[in-house]
Amino acid sequence: MEDTVFKAMIVEEPHKGTFTRRIGERRIGDLPPGEVIIRVHFSSLNYKDALSATGHPGVSRNFPHTPGVDAAGEVAASSTDALSPGDRVIVTGYDLGMGTPGGFGQYIRVPAAWVLKLPPGLSLRESMILGTAGFTAALSVLRLMEAGVRPASGDVLVSGATGGVGSIAVGLLAKAGYRVVAASGKEHEREFLRSLGAAEVISRDELLQGSERPLMKERWAGAVDVVGGTVLAAILKGTRYGGTVTCCGMVGSSELPANVFPFILRGVGLLGIDSVQCPMGPRVTVWNRLADDWKLGTLAGMAVECGLHELEQKIQTMLHGGLRGRTVVNLSD
Repeated sequence: MEDTVFKAMIVEEPHKGTFTRRIGERRIGDLPPGEVIIRVHFSSLNYKDALSATGHPGVSRNFPHTPGVDAAGEVAASSTDALSPGDRVIVTGYDLGMGTPGGFGQYIRVPAAWVLKLPPGLSLRESMILGTAGFTAALSVLRLMEAGVRPASGDVLVSGATGGVGSIAVGLLAKAGYRVVAASGKEHEREFLRSLGAAEVISRDELLQGSERPLMKERWAGAVDVVGGTVLAAILKGTRYGGTVTCCGMVGSSELPANVFPFILRGVGLLGIDSVQCPMGPRVTVWNRLADDWKLGTLAGMAVECGLHELEQKIQTMLHGGLRGRTVVNLSD
């Protein structure tokens, strides 16, 4: 198979600090070592992929490079007994699409320890509507539940609610019986958020109102934050006594301009969510739930689909904050 040629997005650095993107050809023989070769059928576009495609040094440092932190497809070859040709599998996180050529190519070669068999109840396409975003959202919901946040506890807030993680978190929480308040800077997306199950939609300005104070009125029993920065600080200040906030993103800022009052006066918990190096045991648990009791009936309506040659436009739109929900990348010829 080493001479097999396939299509991929290739990010290059012709001059230091200058990055270009094109759809070109690569060989399986050019891929790094690994026990499993996977024919990729679907991937998805995440914010991290958009950063990788523009040469962001915090994501990818070696070029030429193929982004794509998500991949779903069939095993083409395997040197381990745990996986056989034809097995339908998912790979998300780890080093995929960062230092290792990722899902924006029709083939990947990865360590067997990164590969998860597709759970019954999900198609390959559905798994990539979810992808890293859905996995991260589900981890966030699971951590809230484990921390004791129940539907009867009160409102649960989701920030950045029109994005990939946020939109799926809204759907998962609503399906589990929570009253979800969705916060978004996109006023025109209120109906979209309500269609996902949000009981109430507030603007970013509403969320931040009064956030200059050390503490705000207690409102949130729990929250899923994907924004960071001043938004996360405001959420913490407005969380009820004993409430829990999960943090999984920093599209707003990596800085947290907060004080200790929510923690020492209200006992608020702040939990970090890592979907990249999460061990395989929790991964299997979460993906099985996403395929079963947490499977969303709204999945199809959350996603648009594009091919490799349409990716450039989608990346630019994402970088300018113009996408909502999920973008599935079809790697078919």
